[in-house]
Amino acid sequence: MALFDKLSGRLSGIFDRLRGRGVVGENDLHEAMREVSGPVVAIVLVLVSVFVPIAFLGGLTGELYRQFAITISISVVISGIVALTLTPALCVMILRNEHKAPWGFFRWFNRWFGRVTGRYVSGVTWMIRRGALGAVLFGGMVLITAGLWRATPGSLVPDEDQGFYIAAVILPDGASLQRTDAVTRQVTDILQKNPVNQDVVAFTGFDFLGGSFRNNAATIFVTQKHWDERDVTTPQLVGQFFMQTAHIKEALVLAFAPPPIFGIGTAGGYELYLQNRGDGGPAKTQEVLQQFLGRLNADPMLGGAQTLWRANVPQLRVDVDREKAKSLGVPIDEVFNTLASTLGYYYVNDFNRYGRTWQVLMSAEPQYRNRPDDIGAVWVRSERGEMVPLRSLANVRYSSGPDSLDRFNNLPAVKIFGQGAPGVSTGQAIARVEAIAAETLPADFSFDWGGASFQEKRSGGAGGLALAMAAIMVFLILAALYERWSLPISVLLALPFGTFGALAAVWVGGYVNMFLGRAPLANDVYFQIGLVTLLGLAAKNAILIVEFAVLKVREGYSAAAAAIEAARLRFRPILMTSLAFILGVLPLVISTGAGAGARHSVGTGVMGGMMAATFLAIFFIPLFFKILTDRRLRETRSASDLYAEVAEGERRSAEMHATAIAVMEGKR
Repeated sequence: MALFDKLSGRLSGIFDRLRGRGVVGENDLHEAMREVSGPVVAIVLVLVSVFVPIAFLGGLTGELYRQFAITISISVVISGIVALTLTPALCVMILRNEHKAPWGFFRWFNRWFGRVTGRYVSGVTWMIRRGALGAVLFGGMVLITAGLWRATPGSLVPDEDQGFYIAAVILPDGASLQRTDAVTRQVTDILQKNPVNQDVVAFTGFDFLGGSFRNNAATIFVTQKHWDERDVTTPQLVGQFFMQTAHIKEALVLAFAPPPIFGIGTAGGYELYLQNRGDGGPAKTQEVLQQFLGRLNADPMLGGAQTLWRANVPQLRVDVDREKAKSLGVPIDEVFNTLASTLGYYYVNDFNRYGRTWQVLMSAEPQYRNRPDDIGAVWVRSERGEMVPLRSLANVRYSSGPDSLDRFNNLPAVKIFGQGAPGVSTGQAIARVEAIAAETLPADFSFDWGGASFQEKRSGGAGGLALAMAAIMVFLILAALYERWSLPISVLLALPFGTFGALAAVWVGGYVNMFLGRAPLANDVYFQIGLVTLLGLAAKNAILIVEFAVLKVREGYSAAAAAIEAARLRFRPILMTSLAFILGVLPLVISTGAGAGARHSVGTGVMGGMMAATFLAIFFIPLFFKILTDRRLRETRSASDLYAEVAEGERRSAEMHATAIAVMEGKR
């Protein structure tokens, strides 16, 4: 799209010289290049400058920014070189003998577009003569933009329909593996009856969320058919899954989408760790945890919070009489190694067979480790070579306690995962969880974010920093090009229009998605990348007008007349390049299937921002140029006086052009 914009701008500059002439000569080409080469160079430098700073940001968001920054910067530089070298040569070769008067539809279109241009020029003149009103309207738009920025929900990256989701089956503590497998088969039968699902793979005894193996847990991976073969999305299937399994009372059955970025977290939504900084142990942690979960699950903005940690899991406690073991000559480590290898698994060694490496794991047969009494039937060898039964050294009793003692940031912690209610972004859910934690948690408890939630909190200010650096780079580049500090401000003042349009499009698109049952749009990383792109694109339109206005001022126009004439001359190329870009990103806005969430986020913001930068900013940019050049708001002259000055300037320009051509032809 950047290449097409440059070529369109260059072609429009050359076609301006064709009106009233039958062929394209070298003089026309030289004159067109003199007028449009400066804006092309400025546009290339600005588009590259907005992406150079963000290429050096760190963290996950910096990596995402960097991929876009390098790709777009290289493409813009190549398109600029093509626009400055190949395009003029092609115009001379193709148009020298082929340019003809337009016919039919094109004559009608040119007449219609001429009337539209006249209306646009009248609007620009009206705005220039009412500078104070224009400043008030611009200020109101900036305030609305700031309000939309604060009201737009935040997120790290949009949730995607990745073609599969994950289900978890959690039975009561102490449930056997056979009981867990029976419930898991019941769940898989329900999943296989849905014609949209393609494959259902269950792992009984695997706790995917907790990252461990447990007899009372199972994990099920459910893949769907290709996106073209189904009308429902994965999030909708997750909702159906909850309704289809609501009658299962033997277990807690959950379903969740995979994380948007693999390797960051285990599920979509939010993830945090409740940390115990005081005393009380697991019992106190369990008490605070239940209070916290109760508040989270009762909040209407949150779609439910869960944890797989329990403080009262049935256990068998083996107390070894160390003094007696020492008196009998039985090493303590030998006792524990025997227990581990009998009741669990004991690693022996590795061996190679059939081109693979296999592990040798030792364990007792199942029938010898079914009951607590079986522990006493195990024998250990003493240092004197005698066999000693464990029942004489250990006392086995029933107890309860946590199945695991995890730590996070070197503190005893419990993992909690959940998601926002339908229509609530992850940013809003995270903010609500923080508010509830501040109200609920006692002083000796705290929490910290993990997974994608941690990355989202860490990247909270990256978008504003990227926009600020991009705006500063645009200002410095334009100040160097114009050799003035004030004139680049007229270009920078066009940037808020793109931000306003992008935020308004996301706001409207969010309501449309809610009506269609899709996830709401949010201020995520992809949207922020689109905003950075909009800075360069909005500046492009402003540069086209400001650069030509500067040329007209040098030819003797007043600032107001120069702004009007520059707006008239650049109206067609601005519309041509902007509409080409808007239509180019339209497929992103309406796309479906894999990766549609990221495309919607980028496309909706860029399309809305470009529409505002095209259809709103072009009325204000001439006003900004006039105000910053004359240093006053009011324009006392009437519209007819301004048009008369423009007409006189056109007459002088035509005479100067004819004289220049005559001189160049005379030199031949």
